[in-house]
Amino acid sequence: MAAVAHIDSWLENFTEAEKSAAGRSLPWLHRLREDAFARFCETGFPTTKDEDWRFTNVSAIARTAFRPASAVRLAPGDTAAWRVDDAAATLVFVNGRFSAELSELDFVPKGVTVASLRGRIESHPEEVEKHLGRYADTQRDPFVALNTAFIGDGAYVHVARGVVVEAPIYLLYLSTKEEAATMTHPRNLIVADDEAQVAVIEDYASVGGESVVFSNAVTELVAGESTVAQHYLIEREHLKAFNVSTLRIEQGRSANVASHSVLLGGGLVRNNVHPVLAGEGGECLINGLFLGTGSQHLDNYMHVEHAAPHCGSRQFYNGILDGQAHGVFHGRIVVHKIAQKTDAKQTNRNLLLSDDAQIDTKPQLEIYADDVKCTHGATIGQIEENALFYLQSRGISEMEARKLLLMAFADECVERMQSDVARGHIERLVNEHLLFTEGIAPQSGTLGRVVERKLEEVG
Repeated sequence: MAAVAHIDSWLENFTEAEKSAAGRSLPWLHRLREDAFARFCETGFPTTKDEDWRFTNVSAIARTAFRPASAVRLAPGDTAAWRVDDAAATLVFVNGRFSAELSELDFVPKGVTVASLRGRIESHPEEVEKHLGRYADTQRDPFVALNTAFIGDGAYVHVARGVVVEAPIYLLYLSTKEEAATMTHPRNLIVADDEAQVAVIEDYASVGGESVVFSNAVTELVAGESTVAQHYLIEREHLKAFNVSTLRIEQGRSANVASHSVLLGGGLVRNNVHPVLAGEGGECLINGLFLGTGSQHLDNYMHVEHAAPHCGSRQFYNGILDGQAHGVFHGRIVVHKIAQKTDAKQTNRNLLLSDDAQIDTKPQLEIYADDVKCTHGATIGQIEENALFYLQSRGISEMEARKLLLMAFADECVERMQSDVARGHIERLVNEHLLFTEGIAPQSGTLGRVVERKLEEVG
């Protein structure tokens, strides 16, 4: 770890944040923030000498003197293009602050609570205290410590026992252009009680032009016994943005949880996913897609803990990198001694579209049990020449053929997404990001079927 630069600035920001923080009179929350800030000051930001960060240099974040983002009001028309249709509820945050006028909470299903975390701390602190800060590890990760020190606002979602939420809950985080370098620390708490079902989309985007912004988000997702939960992370900020996100999942007995990540934007992005299968018979899917170009750096770090017997986990990550983009996949599976009969699989596939694109991939197994089935693997390659030739032989131009093959590659991840609403939203974003030409882009259905349709067109 490196010493904290601008320590006086960080201390000043922390002191000011404490004065107006939600629940500042609550001893447990005040202690949580202070302990986390002390931990951050003790460790500093990670460096490439730290094994978990060996492929990602965060010195650009460490040396920047950030200040809290300003309070900005946006009109509904300013956010219309970013929203997800048919969501069960929509919470919008502008520069880390909840915007009631932009949010839609009128049709939240019975048995479901959707609110700003700040509001819930102030109205029902005992409810929040049960879970906030109980899972995300401030001792292990300096960015989690920093987020916990600056807990201010974010989303609070609670689904009561046995309640099924048919449509996803949508969380939209918007950053705006400012003159100085700014930061936000979104904190989300999602609690799904036993036998509940819920999907949450967490979406990060930029409006109003580019400036240096740092989003450091932490989400704690608690899934009770026999609960089915899906979490979708979308990163599509501009290329001056730093984005570090941490998803910490706590799974109960027979819980089935899926994490889907789609990284499209951001200059330097680190996506941490840390599920702990704490109850027997749990299942976890970690599925991701990252598309990089220019000088983007997209780092995916998975830390899956099997802490109970008879659990299964699957990791599937696909990367497409062009220009001088740098991608990272570091997938770590830890099987504790008690976790007999574990079944875990880890797969990372990557396409490099230019000579300067780079991928560092490190699948990793740590097994302390003796009755398990664990595999891992990674591939790095270019577009398949035989497939490209076949499409061209059917009358498709080389450019169109390349795009079709990229769509099919991306579709491997998109098809694993169970929510129709989330999958349709992500399909559109991936399609737009790959800059498909008119007549090639899919209008409906999954991306993989585009190749079949195009071949039918040309006979």
